[in-house]
Amino acid sequence: MGSKWRKAKLALGMNMCLYVPHQKLEDSLPSSSSSASSTSIANVASRFSTDAVPLSPVSPSGNDCRPTTPTPSSSGFRVSKSSPKSSKRTCSICLTAMKPGQGHAIFTAECSHSFHFHCITSNVKHGNQICPVCRGKWKEIPFQSPASDLPNGRSRINPADWPRDDAWTTVVRRLPSPRLDPTRQISSLFHTSEPGTFDDDEVLDLQHETTEENVFANDATKNNSIGAIEVKTYPEVSAIPRATCHNNFAILIHLKAPHPSGGRSETMFSPTTQNSRAQVDLVTVLDVSGSMAGTKIALLKRAMGFVIQHLGPSDRLSVIAFSATARRLFPLRRMTETGRQEALQAVNSLTSNGGTNIAEGLRKAAKVIGDRKWKNPVGSIILLSDGQDTYTVTSPSGAHSRTDYRSLLPEGPCIPVHAFGFGADHDASSMHSISDISGGTFSFIEAEGVIQDAFAQCIGGLLSVVVQEACLKFQCTHPNLVINSIKAGSYRTSMAADAKTGSIDAGDLYAEEERDFLVTVNVPIDESCDEMSLLEVQCIYRDPISKEIVSLEEANEVKIQRPTIIGQTVVSMEVDRQRNRLRAAEAMAEARSAAEHGDLTAAVSLLESCRRALSETISAHAGDRLCIALCAELKEMQDRMANRRVYESSGRAYVLSGLSSHSWQRATARGDSTNSTSLVQAYQTPTMTDMVTRSQTMFFGNPPQRKLRQTQSFPAHPEAR
Repeated sequence: MGSKWRKAKLALGMNMCLYVPHQKLEDSLPSSSSSASSTSIANVASRFSTDAVPLSPVSPSGNDCRPTTPTPSSSGFRVSKSSPKSSKRTCSICLTAMKPGQGHAIFTAECSHSFHFHCITSNVKHGNQICPVCRGKWKEIPFQSPASDLPNGRSRINPADWPRDDAWTTVVRRLPSPRLDPTRQISSLFHTSEPGTFDDDEVLDLQHETTEENVFANDATKNNSIGAIEVKTYPEVSAIPRATCHNNFAILIHLKAPHPSGGRSETMFSPTTQNSRAQVDLVTVLDVSGSMAGTKIALLKRAMGFVIQHLGPSDRLSVIAFSATARRLFPLRRMTETGRQEALQAVNSLTSNGGTNIAEGLRKAAKVIGDRKWKNPVGSIILLSDGQDTYTVTSPSGAHSRTDYRSLLPEGPCIPVHAFGFGADHDASSMHSISDISGGTFSFIEAEGVIQDAFAQCIGGLLSVVVQEACLKFQCTHPNLVINSIKAGSYRTSMAADAKTGSIDAGDLYAEEERDFLVTVNVPIDESCDEMSLLEVQCIYRDPISKEIVSLEEANEVKIQRPTIIGQTVVSMEVDRQRNRLRAAEAMAEARSAAEHGDLTAAVSLLESCRRALSETISAHAGDRLCIALCAELKEMQDRMANRRVYESSGRAYVLSGLSSHSWQRATARGDSTNSTSLVQAYQTPTMTDMVTRSQTMFFGNPPQRKLRQTQSFPAHPEAR
């Protein structure tokens, strides 16, 4: 038991405490008159090692309820700036003061580090004899009667729903009872019926828009925070002979969203600039079926704690838990100090049992979104499950062969569902379908320890939306030119009957996020001009902060030269690399189809053929990193289709997550991602990278290697060589 517990402890980083809004723990815990021979009230000087740094230290002033971003240390980890004076008086486990005479026994270990007695007994009750500060091994450990974990034999908060043997109890200390507004009604999470209509969402904070103090700040934000979207076009070649026609001539349309507020990604998450970004309504739909018991649910709680920490006071969160049925544990509430306390308590109350009813969880989330009275500019659903959906809903036609998930999604404007398949037994096909239908992404969390990083990457994007409802419109400018095809992945496209005009709905874009679309045209013979205009491209979108529709003043015109004779033509590197991306995505889709029909040999052959073809392109010969990564990804998929067992356990989910990433051109977490050439980071934006870094640097000690590494994203265009 001790060995298993130590492994779980290392995986969970259990020498840390989850950040909770600043409030003295002594105010909410029962006083204790118990004493032990091994206790001491002496505050012994201690130094923090990287193993013992608090996960998110509380601001010394007590006024800042946001987590403090750690700073780099020479060891490569990040440590807090807690002064030696404060560390001597603070329990390294619960992060609250150790004051003599406050009714709390203090345990001083043989290594001279001190802790609250009830904190350290919880930390070592499973057999751990290592100091959480210096990692020194103890010969003697504190012992507490199994009748209670608290002084005077009192039980934990929510004793029925917080199992004594749940590993999460050593990660999250008991939460202080929030000092709530007496006029606000907070119902029990488990013992009262849900309202028939979820119109009890908390009113949005509009104060910053109406107070005179912020008028000038808002004007400055409007002028400086979000610039215009960038549109560039690249023809396949710069010149075509006059007497030659060219069918399927490719034109690349490249979009890049503007920088975040202040031009730096980290400012998006600063409490002082919360109002300079689009606020979020987030509904989390969490699987708490029996298969989530133990480490999985502990990691899920920790990951949710990270999400709660990084939502601002104007963002709102709701929590849905599902197993055989679904329940709204937490209504749509603003993440103020009180809101975060309540949200943490709701997450902390999660217990695992029962089956897996994804459909009911989605239905409940759609109701939260649909019934809300108020709406933040950005709305999204996060769905996590580790099992097969054992409850289905039939399609309107009455067929029982497939769940009609579209009918379970919110009506009206599309609310993306970002789905996370957890482990080897989740229903990857269903979860990919849910995400794809809604415009969200599907991530495959193969290694349990990656869940927090995966959530961090997702909210790093959601908290940085700078463009909404982006639409590209283009038209042929030459009278004899026609559009042949529009290649935009999963984005909706349209083309007029005469093939003279077309459009792409590019949706929402995160700060500095990029999109690449290929439009092919049939270029006719034309001996009347030296230069031919092919297309005019315009972009229209909505600013999520001002709500205004923005239209770029000048259309982007695509032109090529039409000389009588030309030398050797040079294909645009930008166009070639995007062709490679599309070719790889098509091969993945075809291989997946073959694998689902039981022909793994054909699937592997398709991937190998594509890999060989990519290696012969000009991008590959130029050493393009995207091309190299695509080849590595195709090889990884081949390995995961080695046999039926491997494909069922991880291959299907890995391929579907890759398809989701490429079709939406958006980062997903997938597989173990340990290869430095992995394409996991290809679409990761600076704000996503920043949030993943925050997640990874809050993990100390000697845990297993983190799986979602921060690596350099692949640029949209190759560097000059």
